[in-house]
Amino acid sequence: MTTMHLEEHWHRLSAASKQWLIDNPGCVILPRTITAEINAESGEGADSDGHGETVLSQENIDFIRSKAHQETSTKQPTYRFFDSVQP
Repeated sequence: MTTMHLEEHWHRLSAASKQWLIDNPGCVILPRTITAEINAESGEGADSDGHGETVLSQENIDFIRSKAHQETSTKQPTYRFFDSVQP
């Protein structure tokens, strides 16, 4: 069984793939479109189930959550004092 090694191939993933993973840090089963995209980008060819989905290992889940945490801690807060006013 071939599993994904996201940490090893993070630098090879597209910005869109990285952002999807960061935006969905609680996902333990990757949808088939994301699985196919990551397999193509990493060249790894991780196993998938009959639906084309991949179950993430705990190491991958922890790695994604750490990346998501890093991203949220580096973002500057956006302060909005007034909503846009329509004349």
